[in-house]
Parts: sequence; structure tokens; C-alpha cells
Amino acid sequence: MCISSFIFVEPKRVLKNRNMKHQSIPSFSEIKENHKPFMNINQQHRERLSKVNKLALWITNHVGSMGFFFIIFCWTVIWLSWNTLAPKDMMFDPYPAFVLWLFISNMVQIFLMPLIMVGQNLQSKHSELRAEQDFEINKKAETEIETILMHMENQNELMLKILNHLESNSNTSKS
Repeated sequence: MCISSFIFVEPKRVLKNRNMKHQSIPSFSEIKENHKPFMNINQQHRERLSKVNKLALWITNHVGSMGFFFIIFCWTVIWLSWNTLAPKDMMFDPYPAFVLWLFISNMVQIFLMPLIMVGQNLQSKHSELRAEQDFEINKKAETEIETILMHMENQNELMLKILNHLESNSNTSKS
């Protein structure tokens, strides 16, 4: 058998004709058929959000920032300082109770808490979708890597057979 018959033959035919370690290796088109194409999960998630959900996410992202913390911190320091250190006739929320400050703070918390929880639930769902897609991508990559390794093992076997064939031909021609 000549060397060109080893090299220029379709891989499936070579594998069926030879006793190779891996007889059924999926082709690229077979791998492609078995795995659906991946969509941009971030874009899909954004497109599915309602306006209320987008508002909840916006509030969650901004309330959970250092900027919001500094605003609340400064507002609290100014409020408490003014009502502690200002002249008695200018105090509008007298020390030590700060009833108005407590009321406003509690109202802010009461209104923000459910919105933050909704936003966190939406972020959690998005994270789960990304994790599922990452898992699918990893499974596909693993399949592709295994296929490549099987092809390489078969190629090694073929190269050894070719080498043995060449060596046997050179030994017979020398003798």
C-alpha cells in the first residue's frame, strides 16, 4: 500500500479500514448539530425585563453603592449636627429623640427594602442563567477537546503504521 493512500483518504474511511483505537469519532458538523448555538444571555436578560424590573435593578445597583452611602451618611451627620448644635429656636427635630429623622429614615428603608429584594432576585436569576450557559459551553468544549484527542491518538497510530511500513520496505529493499 502506498503512502498517499494513508494521507489522502477521508478520516472515516481510514478509521473503518484500519483497526484504530477510536472507531467512531464525531465530526465537526456532528458536534455542531448536537450543541445548539449560544446566544448572548446578558442581552436576552435585558430584553426580557419590564420597566418596573429595570427600575428595581437600577435602584438596587445605585443604593448598593458607596455614593449612596456617602449621601445618607452626610445627610445624617448634617441633620443630627444641626439639631444638636444649632440655636434652640432653629432646631426643627430636637435632641435626643430626633423623631422626624427616625421617621424619614424608616420610610426610606421601608420603600427601598422591597425594591432592593426584587432587584437582587432579578440579579440572582441572571446569575443562574449565566451559570447554566457557562456549564453548556464547558460541556461543548470538553466534547471538542475529547474529539481532538481521539483524532490525535488515531493520527499517532497511523503515523506509526506508516513508519513501520516504510521501515519494513527499506529493510526489504536493503536485503
